[in-house]
Amino acid sequence: MLKAFNPLVLIFALIAGLTPPSFSQKKIPDNFCISLEEQLLFDKINILREDYGKPSLEFSVSLSYVAEVHVEDLLINNPDTSICNLSSWSDKGEWSSCCYNSYVPYQDCMWDKPKELTPYTYRGYELAAYFEDDFTVDSVIKLWSGAKSVLDMLLTEGNFSKKKWVCMGVGFNKHYISVWFGQRSDRSGEPDICSGVDTAMIAPAVTDTISKEITYYLIFGSYSQIKDAREAVKRHTKNGFENAGTVKSDSKFRVYLNKFSNLKEAMYAKQQLPYSFREAWIYKE
Repeated sequence: MLKAFNPLVLIFALIAGLTPPSFSQKKIPDNFCISLEEQLLFDKINILREDYGKPSLEFSVSLSYVAEVHVEDLLINNPDTSICNLSSWSDKGEWSSCCYNSYVPYQDCMWDKPKELTPYTYRGYELAAYFEDDFTVDSVIKLWSGAKSVLDMLLTEGNFSKKKWVCMGVGFNKHYISVWFGQRSDRSGEPDICSGVDTAMIAPAVTDTISKEITYYLIFGSYSQIKDAREAVKRHTKNGFENAGTVKSDSKFRVYLNKFSNLKEAMYAKQQLPYSFREAWIYKE
């Protein structure tokens, strides 16, 4: 369940970055990458935007890195306690700390995080959320779709009608989600997808050891470019395959229609596919 909203209250934070001359541009770690689930969240937000007639957003490696660092700080150091909300940052990292709430008169400590941590020099806007219980990308999108204040931010409507998002970065862990938006392109490009690991790798993070179970993917399409794979995922999602996504194998991005925990379920699902999907096959990881 979500922290705040009644009974599920979503706390989201608007973070608009200024450009103070005191911050030097930081290099994003070479080993930084995002998980497949984080990529799926990015894709699903774009699909939601397109459903409302909004253009797709570029994937920003800089904003994704800031998002990853923030959710790890929130999880490990818990700066969001007492009067401090989800926009707060601890004093346990290479950034300026702050306890943010609606009464803070000076917001620079949370506005400037992209400039403190990455080469991105433009304003950043963050949507942050906390979940007490387990969540999935689909459950998050469903919840956000029904929350007007959040939907306004995702679609730049209401209080955000004067904004024009160009790029987006995402990051999440078992309890926190952070989505950042920018109004200028990120010259650093898109984030890489982690190979063989289902969690993002970031320098400041403290990660737990993960035992990965075997997953069976119902594959329909393989692409050399991630952008082409994402477009295929969008098409399949709109055609009823709500769990569609991508899995990286070697240098290829394979598009799956669904994924399963055992082979029997995957084989049964393949048999139920329409004839036009007769070329689909099962990939085990």
